[in-house]
This record gives sequence, structure tokens and C-alpha cells, in this order.
Amino acid sequence: MTAPEPATRIVVLVSGEGTNLQALIDAQETGRLSGKLVATISNRPGVPALDRARKHGMAAKWVEHTNFVERDDFDRELMYFIDEYKADLVVLAGFMRILGNEFIDHYEGRMLNIHPSLLPKYPGLHTHRRALKAGDSGHGATVHFVTRELDGGPGVLQGRLAINPDDTEASLSARVQAMEHKMYPVAVNWFAEKRLVYRAGRAWLDREPLPVGGILWKEGMQ
Repeated sequence: MTAPEPATRIVVLVSGEGTNLQALIDAQETGRLSGKLVATISNRPGVPALDRARKHGMAAKWVEHTNFVERDDFDRELMYFIDEYKADLVVLAGFMRILGNEFIDHYEGRMLNIHPSLLPKYPGLHTHRRALKAGDSGHGATVHFVTRELDGGPGVLQGRLAINPDDTEASLSARVQAMEHKMYPVAVNWFAEKRLVYRAGRAWLDREPLPVGGILWKEGMQ
């Protein structure tokens, strides 16, 4: 009898509240995430995300970036601990640090991020403000593989919503974040089930190449 394949080991990187981490925890505990969340690592001590991880039996650790003069030294320390946990997948969930090329290359094809815009629109910060200022009719979030280009890796899943006439930066942010909490576990689960792979600079799902921006997320998608 063939032994079952071990579950995909997932390490989550965070910097703050950890609401997307909580969405992944909830997905795991309700059987919607095939992988195993093994550790959460923050670049800041004492953040709520670490408490969320501990509450649900995950290892929780911080590597404080202010203790390092050189960015690459911080990256190498972070890599050391991620590899200690034998991560098959690294998930960025509100991790507010720009990672260096050595780090990104080390985890090529096995690191996902969720960005609050319809990439390639609005890489970087203040995406909701920029969408409102531009008068956009729609906004959203994109799950993508992480590459050397900031928020420029191949898209996996993209959720879209209409911008309401009375939307503020805060209200738009809240609506996008609520959508992220539904989208991100779906994409992470695809990777955990080995349906999603990174190959030749593109994202592939079920052996088919995905569009550059990823496929459109829909309520109830699995």
C-alpha cells in the first residue's frame, strides 16, 4: 500500500493584524485547505497575527528587521527560519517588507502574495486612494506568484468589485479586504493540492497556463 503524500507545509509571513492569516486558519479548520499551516513569522514583535497563530497551535516567531543594518542580512535570517520549518510554500499575508533578490530567487515558484489592486494597476502602496483619485469604476485584489518585479509576478486569481459613488478609502479598503479573505485560501489550496504551479515564468492551473493577471474569482469558487 502506497503511503499518503505528506501535506504541503505552509509558512505565513505577516507584519500586523493577520486577518488574511485568520482566513487561512479558518479554511484549514473547516477542511477547505489541504496544506498544513506550520508557522507564522513576523518582522515585528508583539503583533496580533502572532497571537492568532499561537491560539491555533502554530509556531509563532519574529525576526525584527530593525536589528539588521543590511537588508540582505535580515532576508538571510528570515530564510533560515523558513527553511527550519521545511516550508513547501511561503505565503505573504500583509508582510510589509520589500524582499531582496536572493530571498525571492530562493523561493521562486513557491511564494504567493495578495495585493489590493487589479494588477498590473497600482503596484506598491495606497492602492485604494489611487483608485479613487483616478476615478476608477472598479477595484479589487490579485493573488500572484512573487518575482523580482515588485507586485509584478504572474497572476493566479483576481477579484473585482465596483467602486460605489460614496466609497471612501476606508470603506473601499474594507470591502476589498473582505474579498481577500475569501480569495486567498482558494489560491493557497490550489497550490497545496498541486493544481497550481509556477513554470517558465507563468502560473499554471490544472496543466493550463493562466492569463497574465490570473483568472477571475467568483463566490463559491474552489
